Amino acid sequence: MVTELLAGLDLDDALISKATAHALIAPNLLEESGARISIEQFSRLYRQIAFACDDETPGFFSRPLRRGTLKFLCLGLFGAPNLGIALQRFRSYFRLQLDDMGFEVSRSGALTRIALVEHMPPQRSRVLVHEIMLKLVHGVASWMIDRKIPLVQVDLAYARPPRAAEYVYLFPGPIHFDRAQTALYVDSEYLKAPLRQDRGSFSAFLRNAPADWLYVPFSENMQTHRVRSHLENRLADKPTLASTARALHFSARSLSRRLANEGTNFQAIKDELRRDMAILQLQKTRLSVTAIGAVIGIDNPSVFNRAFKLWTGSSPGAYRRLGSGTRRAASAGSAHAPGGN
Repeated sequence: MVTELLAGLDLDDALISKATAHALIAPNLLEESGARISIEQFSRLYRQIAFACDDETPGFFSRPLRRGTLKFLCLGLFGAPNLGIALQRFRSYFRLQLDDMGFEVSRSGALTRIALVEHMPPQRSRVLVHEIMLKLVHGVASWMIDRKIPLVQVDLAYARPPRAAEYVYLFPGPIHFDRAQTALYVDSEYLKAPLRQDRGSFSAFLRNAPADWLYVPFSENMQTHRVRSHLENRLADKPTLASTARALHFSARSLSRRLANEGTNFQAIKDELRRDMAILQLQKTRLSVTAIGAVIGIDNPSVFNRAFKLWTGSSPGAYRRLGSGTRRAASAGSAHAPGGN
Protein backbone atom coordinates (compact mmCIF):
# COMPACT_ATOMS: atom_id res chain seq x y z
CA MET A 1 0.00 0.00 0.00
CA VAL A 2 2.88 2.39 0.73
CA THR A 3 4.40 2.19 -2.76
CA GLU A 4 0.93 2.66 -4.29
CA LEU A 5 0.32 5.66 -2.02
CA LEU A 6 3.58 7.35 -3.02
CA ALA A 7 3.67 6.39 -6.70
CA GLY A 8 2.77 9.19 -9.08
CA LEU A 9 2.58 11.95 -6.49
CA ASP A 10 4.35 15.17 -7.39
CA LEU A 11 6.42 15.28 -4.20
CA ASP A 12 10.14 15.92 -4.00
CA ASP A 13 12.49 13.39 -2.44
CA ALA A 14 13.16 15.59 0.60
CA LEU A 15 9.47 15.74 1.47
CA ILE A 16 9.03 11.98 1.04
CA SER A 17 12.11 11.37 3.21
CA LYS A 18 10.69 13.65 5.90
CA ALA A 19 7.30 11.93 5.75
CA THR A 20 8.77 8.42 5.98
CA ALA A 21 11.03 9.53 8.84
CA HIS A 22 8.05 10.92 10.74
CA ALA A 23 6.28 7.59 10.21
CA LEU A 24 9.40 5.73 11.44
CA ILE A 25 9.70 3.86 8.14
CA ALA A 26 13.23 2.98 7.05
CA PRO A 27 13.77 4.29 3.48
CA ASN A 28 15.30 1.00 2.34
CA LEU A 29 12.06 -0.80 3.14
CA LEU A 30 10.30 1.14 0.38
CA GLU A 31 12.55 -0.57 -2.14
CA GLU A 32 11.68 -4.08 -0.93
CA SER A 33 8.65 -5.56 -2.67
CA GLY A 34 7.93 -7.93 0.23
CA ALA A 35 8.44 -5.40 3.02
CA ARG A 36 5.67 -4.81 5.53
CA ILE A 37 4.94 -2.01 7.99
CA SER A 38 2.42 -1.61 10.78
CA ILE A 39 -1.00 0.06 10.56
CA GLU A 40 0.36 2.80 12.83
CA GLN A 41 3.28 3.48 10.49
CA PHE A 42 1.03 3.55 7.42
CA SER A 43 -1.39 5.91 9.18
CA ARG A 44 1.36 8.31 10.16
CA LEU A 45 2.70 8.32 6.61
CA TYR A 46 -0.79 8.80 5.15
CA ARG A 47 -1.39 11.83 7.40
CA GLN A 48 1.93 13.39 6.40
CA ILE A 49 1.29 12.88 2.68
CA ALA A 50 -2.30 14.17 2.97
CA PHE A 51 -1.02 17.27 4.77
CA ALA A 52 1.70 17.88 2.17
CA CYS A 53 -0.78 17.51 -0.70
CA ASP A 54 -3.63 19.30 1.11
CA ASP A 55 -5.68 16.32 -0.02
CA GLU A 56 -7.13 13.73 2.36
CA THR A 57 -7.32 11.30 -0.57
CA PRO A 58 -3.85 12.07 -1.97
CA GLY A 59 -4.14 12.24 -5.73
CA PHE A 60 -6.98 9.70 -5.84
CA PHE A 61 -9.42 11.88 -7.75
CA SER A 62 -9.55 14.67 -10.32
CA ARG A 63 -9.94 17.24 -7.56
CA PRO A 64 -8.57 17.03 -4.02
CA LEU A 65 -10.51 16.58 -0.80
CA ARG A 66 -8.93 19.41 1.18
CA ARG A 67 -7.79 19.08 4.78
CA GLY A 68 -10.83 19.10 7.05
CA THR A 69 -13.02 16.98 4.74
CA LEU A 70 -13.19 14.04 7.17
CA LYS A 71 -13.83 16.42 10.05
CA PHE A 72 -16.83 18.06 8.40
CA LEU A 73 -18.09 14.72 7.12
CA CYS A 74 -18.30 13.37 10.67
CA LEU A 75 -19.75 16.61 12.05
CA GLY A 76 -22.53 16.25 9.50
CA LEU A 77 -23.34 12.76 10.75
CA PHE A 78 -23.73 13.75 14.41
CA GLY A 79 -27.37 14.19 15.34
CA ALA A 80 -28.65 11.50 12.98
CA PRO A 81 -31.19 9.34 14.86
CA ASN A 82 -29.65 6.07 13.63
CA LEU A 83 -26.96 4.61 11.38
CA GLY A 84 -29.31 4.32 8.41
CA ILE A 85 -29.88 8.09 8.32
CA ALA A 86 -26.17 8.71 8.97
CA LEU A 87 -25.25 6.57 5.93
CA GLN A 88 -27.63 8.54 3.74
CA ARG A 89 -25.93 11.74 4.92
CA PHE A 90 -22.55 10.10 4.23
CA ARG A 91 -23.67 9.31 0.66
CA SER A 92 -25.00 12.83 0.12
CA TYR A 93 -21.82 14.43 1.44
CA PHE A 94 -19.63 12.64 -1.08
CA ARG A 95 -22.08 13.41 -3.89
CA LEU A 96 -21.41 17.08 -3.14
CA GLN A 97 -17.64 16.66 -2.72
CA LEU A 98 -16.64 14.31 -5.53
CA ASP A 99 -17.35 14.08 -9.26
CA ASP A 100 -15.34 10.87 -9.73
CA MET A 101 -16.82 8.49 -7.18
CA GLY A 102 -19.77 8.17 -4.86
CA PHE A 103 -21.53 5.73 -2.57
CA GLU A 104 -24.78 3.86 -3.05
CA VAL A 105 -26.75 2.47 -0.10
CA SER A 106 -29.55 0.01 -0.88
CA ARG A 107 -31.52 -2.31 1.35
CA SER A 108 -32.94 -5.65 0.29
CA GLY A 109 -34.63 -7.37 3.18
CA ALA A 110 -32.14 -8.63 5.75
CA LEU A 111 -29.11 -7.25 3.90
CA THR A 112 -27.95 -3.73 3.17
CA ARG A 113 -25.50 -3.15 0.35
CA ILE A 114 -23.03 -0.24 0.43
CA ALA A 115 -21.33 0.13 -2.95
CA LEU A 116 -18.74 2.36 -4.56
CA VAL A 117 -20.00 4.03 -7.73
CA GLU A 118 -17.28 5.00 -10.20
CA HIS A 119 -18.26 7.89 -12.44
CA MET A 120 -14.73 7.97 -13.85
CA PRO A 121 -11.58 5.89 -13.22
CA PRO A 122 -9.46 6.91 -10.20
CA GLN A 123 -6.31 8.91 -10.87
CA ARG A 124 -4.22 6.46 -8.82
CA SER A 125 -4.07 2.71 -8.17
CA ARG A 126 -7.64 1.45 -8.45
CA VAL A 127 -6.96 -1.24 -5.85
CA LEU A 128 -5.68 1.27 -3.27
CA VAL A 129 -8.51 3.74 -3.90
CA HIS A 130 -11.18 1.05 -3.54
CA GLU A 131 -9.53 -0.34 -0.40
CA ILE A 132 -9.32 3.07 1.29
CA MET A 133 -12.80 4.29 0.33
CA LEU A 134 -14.51 1.03 1.26
CA LYS A 135 -12.71 0.95 4.60
CA LEU A 136 -13.67 4.60 5.15
CA VAL A 137 -17.40 3.93 5.05
CA HIS A 138 -17.07 0.70 7.04
CA GLY A 139 -14.76 2.22 9.66
CA VAL A 140 -16.74 5.43 10.13
CA ALA A 141 -20.01 3.49 10.38
CA SER A 142 -18.57 1.10 13.00
CA TRP A 143 -17.08 3.97 14.97
CA MET A 144 -20.29 6.01 14.90
CA ILE A 145 -22.36 3.29 16.57
CA ASP A 146 -19.43 2.10 18.70
CA ARG A 147 -19.98 -1.45 17.49
CA LYS A 148 -17.94 -3.64 15.18
CA ILE A 149 -20.16 -4.18 12.17
CA PRO A 150 -19.53 -7.69 10.77
CA LEU A 151 -19.34 -7.99 7.00
CA VAL A 152 -21.70 -10.57 5.55
CA GLN A 153 -19.96 -10.34 2.17
CA VAL A 154 -17.43 -8.17 0.34
CA ASP A 155 -17.34 -7.79 -3.45
CA LEU A 156 -14.23 -6.24 -5.03
CA ALA A 157 -14.14 -4.98 -8.61
CA TYR A 158 -10.57 -6.01 -9.27
CA ALA A 159 -8.45 -9.15 -9.51
CA ARG A 160 -7.01 -10.73 -6.37
CA PRO A 161 -3.96 -8.58 -5.42
CA PRO A 162 -0.69 -9.98 -4.03
CA ARG A 163 -1.53 -8.74 -0.52
CA ALA A 164 -4.94 -10.43 -0.49
CA ALA A 165 -3.84 -12.75 2.33
CA GLU A 166 -3.96 -9.71 4.63
CA TYR A 167 -7.55 -8.85 3.70
CA VAL A 168 -8.81 -10.89 6.63
CA TYR A 169 -7.73 -7.89 8.74
CA LEU A 170 -9.13 -5.25 6.39
CA PHE A 171 -12.35 -6.94 5.30
CA PRO A 172 -13.18 -9.78 7.71
CA GLY A 173 -15.83 -11.77 5.91
CA PRO A 174 -16.36 -13.75 2.68
CA ILE A 175 -14.50 -11.91 -0.11
CA HIS A 176 -15.15 -12.16 -3.85
CA PHE A 177 -12.79 -10.65 -6.44
CA ASP A 178 -13.43 -9.72 -10.09
CA ARG A 179 -16.96 -8.53 -9.33
CA ALA A 180 -18.75 -5.91 -11.41
CA GLN A 181 -18.84 -3.41 -8.52
CA THR A 182 -17.02 -2.96 -5.22
CA ALA A 183 -19.48 -3.29 -2.35
CA LEU A 184 -19.92 -4.56 1.18
CA TYR A 185 -22.99 -6.19 2.68
CA VAL A 186 -24.13 -5.86 6.31
CA ASP A 187 -27.09 -7.02 8.32
CA SER A 188 -29.86 -4.44 7.91
CA GLU A 189 -30.51 -4.50 11.66
CA TYR A 190 -27.39 -2.38 12.13
CA LEU A 191 -29.09 0.51 10.33
CA LYS A 192 -31.42 0.87 13.31
CA ALA A 193 -28.54 1.34 15.75
CA PRO A 194 -28.33 4.80 17.40
CA LEU A 195 -25.14 6.81 17.10
CA ARG A 196 -23.00 6.52 20.23
CA GLN A 197 -20.22 8.96 19.44
CA ASP A 198 -20.22 12.69 20.06
CA ARG A 199 -17.86 15.62 19.81
CA GLY A 200 -16.19 14.56 23.05
CA SER A 201 -14.74 11.43 21.40
CA PHE A 202 -14.27 13.08 18.02
CA SER A 203 -10.80 14.57 18.57
CA ALA A 204 -9.21 11.19 19.29
CA PHE A 205 -10.83 9.69 16.19
CA LEU A 206 -9.44 12.46 13.97
CA ARG A 207 -6.05 12.28 15.64
CA ASN A 208 -5.79 8.53 14.97
CA ALA A 209 -7.13 8.64 11.41
CA PRO A 210 -6.83 6.71 9.24
CA ALA A 211 -5.85 3.93 11.69
CA ASP A 212 -9.24 3.83 13.44
CA TRP A 213 -11.15 3.28 10.23
CA LEU A 214 -8.56 1.20 8.38
CA TYR A 215 -8.46 -1.43 11.10
CA VAL A 216 -11.68 -2.35 12.90
CA PRO A 217 -11.07 -5.47 15.04
CA PHE A 218 -13.60 -8.28 15.04
CA SER A 219 -12.13 -10.53 17.69
CA GLU A 220 -15.43 -11.87 18.97
CA ASN A 221 -16.75 -12.80 15.52
CA MET A 222 -13.74 -14.02 13.53
CA GLN A 223 -11.83 -17.18 14.39
CA THR A 224 -8.74 -15.56 12.86
CA HIS A 225 -8.76 -12.89 15.53
CA ARG A 226 -9.58 -15.36 18.30
CA VAL A 227 -6.52 -17.37 17.30
CA ARG A 228 -4.32 -14.27 17.07
CA SER A 229 -5.54 -13.03 20.47
CA HIS A 230 -4.84 -16.43 22.02
CA LEU A 231 -1.32 -16.52 20.58
CA GLU A 232 -0.31 -12.97 21.53
CA ASN A 233 1.14 -13.82 24.93
CA ARG A 234 2.05 -17.42 24.15
CA LEU A 235 4.47 -17.31 21.22
CA ALA A 236 7.45 -18.04 23.47
CA ASP A 237 5.75 -21.34 24.41
CA LYS A 238 5.67 -22.39 20.72
CA PRO A 239 1.91 -23.04 20.51
CA THR A 240 0.75 -25.53 17.90
CA LEU A 241 -2.46 -25.87 15.94
CA ALA A 242 -3.50 -28.75 18.22
CA SER A 243 -2.86 -26.86 21.47
CA THR A 244 -4.58 -23.73 20.18
CA ALA A 245 -7.59 -25.70 18.96
CA ARG A 246 -7.97 -27.34 22.37
CA ALA A 247 -7.79 -23.97 24.13
CA LEU A 248 -10.51 -22.58 21.84
CA HIS A 249 -12.65 -25.73 22.22
CA PHE A 250 -12.28 -27.02 18.67
CA SER A 251 -10.71 -30.03 17.08
CA ALA A 252 -7.63 -29.22 15.01
CA ARG A 253 -9.52 -30.18 11.85
CA SER A 254 -12.52 -28.00 12.72
CA LEU A 255 -10.37 -24.97 13.52
CA SER A 256 -8.38 -25.42 10.29
CA ARG A 257 -11.61 -25.57 8.32
CA ARG A 258 -12.96 -22.40 9.95
CA LEU A 259 -9.72 -20.53 9.29
CA ALA A 260 -9.73 -21.71 5.67
CA ASN A 261 -13.25 -20.31 5.30
CA GLU A 262 -11.82 -16.95 6.42
CA GLY A 263 -9.05 -17.20 3.83
CA THR A 264 -6.14 -18.02 6.12
CA ASN A 265 -4.48 -20.80 8.14
CA PHE A 266 -2.86 -21.28 11.55
CA GLN A 267 0.74 -20.92 10.38
CA ALA A 268 0.00 -17.72 8.46
CA ILE A 269 -1.65 -16.16 11.53
CA LYS A 270 1.27 -17.15 13.75
CA ASP A 271 3.86 -15.82 11.29
CA GLU A 272 2.01 -12.52 10.84
CA LEU A 273 1.82 -12.10 14.62
CA ARG A 274 5.51 -12.98 14.97
CA ARG A 275 6.37 -10.40 12.32
CA ASP A 276 4.27 -7.65 13.95
CA MET A 277 5.61 -8.37 17.44
CA ALA A 278 9.21 -8.51 16.21
CA ILE A 279 8.84 -5.16 14.45
CA LEU A 280 7.32 -3.64 17.60
CA GLN A 281 10.11 -4.98 19.81
CA LEU A 282 12.80 -3.73 17.43
CA GLN A 283 11.24 -0.27 17.33
CA LYS A 284 10.23 0.14 20.98
CA THR A 285 12.73 -1.84 23.08
CA ARG A 286 16.45 -2.38 23.52
CA LEU A 287 16.13 -6.17 23.66
CA SER A 288 18.78 -8.03 21.69
CA VAL A 289 17.82 -9.66 18.42
CA THR A 290 18.32 -13.07 20.06
CA ALA A 291 16.01 -12.13 22.93
CA ILE A 292 13.33 -10.86 20.54
CA GLY A 293 13.51 -14.13 18.62
CA ALA A 294 12.94 -16.03 21.86
CA VAL A 295 9.96 -13.81 22.75
CA ILE A 296 8.23 -14.77 19.51
CA GLY A 297 9.14 -18.43 19.79
CA ILE A 298 12.19 -18.66 17.51
CA ASP A 299 15.20 -19.60 19.63
CA ASN A 300 17.68 -20.05 16.79
CA PRO A 301 19.06 -16.59 15.77
CA SER A 302 19.84 -17.77 12.23
CA VAL A 303 16.29 -19.02 11.74
CA PHE A 304 14.90 -15.75 13.15
CA ASN A 305 17.11 -13.69 10.81
CA ARG A 306 15.99 -15.67 7.76
CA ALA A 307 12.32 -15.48 8.77
CA PHE A 308 12.42 -11.75 9.50
CA LYS A 309 14.09 -11.01 6.18
CA LEU A 310 11.42 -13.05 4.42
CA TRP A 311 8.70 -11.09 6.27
CA THR A 312 10.08 -7.57 5.86
CA GLY A 313 12.84 -7.62 3.26
CA SER A 314 15.48 -6.69 5.86
CA SER A 315 17.41 -8.43 8.61
CA PRO A 316 16.39 -7.60 12.23
CA GLY A 317 19.65 -5.76 12.90
CA ALA A 318 19.43 -3.71 9.71
CA TYR A 319 15.76 -2.94 10.38
CA ARG A 320 16.60 -1.65 13.85
CA ARG A 321 19.51 0.47 12.59
CA LEU A 322 17.42 1.96 9.81
CA GLY A 323 14.58 2.58 12.24
CA SER A 324 16.94 4.37 14.62
CA GLY A 325 18.00 6.63 11.79
CA THR A 326 14.40 7.52 10.93
CA ARG A 327 13.59 8.20 14.60
CA ARG A 328 16.54 10.61 14.84
CA ALA A 329 15.42 12.33 11.66
CA ALA A 330 11.84 12.54 12.89
CA SER A 331 12.98 13.94 16.22
CA ALA A 332 15.12 16.55 14.49
CA GLY A 333 12.18 17.67 12.36
CA SER A 334 9.41 17.27 14.91
CA ALA A 335 9.14 20.99 15.59
CA HIS A 336 8.00 21.46 11.98
CA ALA A 337 6.00 18.27 11.57
CA PRO A 338 2.33 18.81 10.75
CA GLY A 339 -0.31 17.44 13.07
CA GLY A 340 -3.57 15.66 12.36
CA ASN A 341 -6.75 17.02 10.85
